[in-house]
Amino acid sequence: MWFKIKSYLTFLIKSTNQHGVHSPFVFNLVTKCFYKKTNPSKITSFKKIRSTLYKNNKVITVTDFGKGSKVFKNNKRKVTDIAKIAGINQKKGLLLIRFVSYFNFSNMLEIGTSVGLGTSTLSIANPSSKITSLEGCPNTAKIAQDLFHKYQLQNIQLVTGNFKDTLSSCIKNKQFDFIYFDGNHQKEPTLNYFEECLQAIHNDSVFIFDDINWSKEMNEAWCEIKKHPKVTVTIDTFFWGFVFFRKELKKQDFRIRC
Repeated sequence: MWFKIKSYLTFLIKSTNQHGVHSPFVFNLVTKCFYKKTNPSKITSFKKIRSTLYKNNKVITVTDFGKGSKVFKNNKRKVTDIAKIAGINQKKGLLLIRFVSYFNFSNMLEIGTSVGLGTSTLSIANPSSKITSLEGCPNTAKIAQDLFHKYQLQNIQLVTGNFKDTLSSCIKNKQFDFIYFDGNHQKEPTLNYFEECLQAIHNDSVFIFDDINWSKEMNEAWCEIKKHPKVTVTIDTFFWGFVFFRKELKKQDFRIRC
């Protein structure tokens, strides 16, 4: 907890808004995406799907391959609690909708489906896209699959299994416009997934890493990612780390308040 408080205070001191950004690419992203209003119909869709999960009191046994939870004390959890505590919140959900819509990503990969709220958000943002989502736990994957079926989100392919077994086959000989990392909050696996996914990028691909300030080791992973020679621009919003690979951009790191 102390690490997150210290990290947030540092972020507040060093972060800026659009007025402190001297990159035209990042300035446009901040003003036309980060700070723009979300499409009202997409907000309605997001809230409807979120409400379905929030009302689901079913208890499931969760298989956790990652760091584990700082909140849940055991692996038997209500779906509503998973959605409220581990799922994407409204602020992040609406930003994700605007971000995906802004770049109009057509081929996306999500590492960490959970109960499917973040995945559904990607589908809401661009219903014509193709989304591959990986989930380690069969029981949470079943909740997510039922959610996709209920709301007829037919552009999602859900792959269940340990990421160590599923990721390599999902990215083999493929390119993704966008990859969302939200499945393992440990330094070594995060860096391993990052390195592995580099084979599936093109010049305009974007990565988002969730909870880069969740712990000291996640922040260390983020710092290593920023230094990678293939990475040009990064944006730290405290809760997310955005990674760009565009060769035409000067290598720069930004901290932006959202």
